[in-house]
Amino acid sequence: MNKFRIDYSYIASLFISIAVALLIGALLILATGHSPGEGYGAMIEGVFGNSRVFGNTVAKSMNLCLTALAMAVAAKAGMFNVGGEGQLYLGGLAATMVGVIMSSASPIIVIPLAIVAGAIVGGAFAWIPAWLRVKFNVSEVITTIMLNSAAIFFCKYLINGPLKSTEKGVLAATENVFAFKLAKLIPASNLTTALFYSAGIALLVWYVMGKTTLGLEMKVTGENPKFSEFVGLKRDKMMIWSMIASGAICGVVGMMEVYGIQGRFTENISNEFYFDGMLLAMIMNYNPFGIIAMSFFFGILKIGAYAMELSTGISGEISQIIFAIIIFLMAAQGGFKQYFGGVFGKLKARDEERRIEMEESLDDMELDGMSSKGGR
Repeated sequence: MNKFRIDYSYIASLFISIAVALLIGALLILATGHSPGEGYGAMIEGVFGNSRVFGNTVAKSMNLCLTALAMAVAAKAGMFNVGGEGQLYLGGLAATMVGVIMSSASPIIVIPLAIVAGAIVGGAFAWIPAWLRVKFNVSEVITTIMLNSAAIFFCKYLINGPLKSTEKGVLAATENVFAFKLAKLIPASNLTTALFYSAGIALLVWYVMGKTTLGLEMKVTGENPKFSEFVGLKRDKMMIWSMIASGAICGVVGMMEVYGIQGRFTENISNEFYFDGMLLAMIMNYNPFGIIAMSFFFGILKIGAYAMELSTGISGEISQIIFAIIIFLMAAQGGFKQYFGGVFGKLKARDEERRIEMEESLDDMELDGMSSKGGR
């Protein structure tokens, strides 16, 4: 079975990177004429100040966790899915249409069907770039970026064209979805029972990737394609299905945005949620356990930065700078480790040489002393 090993040096590098990023963030806050203590204090207050803001933080963390896991599922099998935004939009649209068409049905039926519809459409849309990559070796990075725009503009066309409603930027008849809106776990917050579905998906991804032979095969396919072919793994199938799974997760995120938070389908159903998840996945080196563990910290950064801007006037973009610094330091940690490892290795070798020379000198002195005694 494939098991995730704890890389303590990577964890140490991560915490050092976070500390350095927060320190640089404090210096930037200071440069704007504000107190870093005031800024970070407002950030903490905006996250833990009351149950409502805490619920919003958990909801944001949940969103980050799922989008990051979607990225990780594809990346582990050697596919770089940049099209999660488009998959999220189309998955949300499909889930919305289930609610519109089945407006008179029971929520017990509609909600599971909406989840399935979002997953199927999101996965099917992700299949396109995966198939192009496997059959024609077309870069999935390029195709997913292009299909992102196609999906988002298609949804906006429907919203502002054939399916426009009296309210600008809202899909017609989606008020029916309000009847199926997921129950809130904390009143007045964005945290709903979608948390349970998200937890189930996260645990499933962690288990499959960390505890099954399928996860091991994905890892081998992504890290060593030639070896995977040599041992008889169906590399093309693995790449396609990893992308489908990635798109399916994004589609479910779209469904949760509609049924969990907004209660309708709007042209701004996502605010680049997937790209935030991509950053988290890359920082955590596509490790599902790391993503699940660290999603709350990055949720604190996102929600806290917004609260800090409202209460102190310090730009919330400081969170993006902190994100960028952490990514840069984590990306460079291999080079730093190699450089400093070489420096420390040279110092250690020099100390070893000196120790050997001193031992040889002492041995020579002892021999000389024994010779002089024998001469007497």
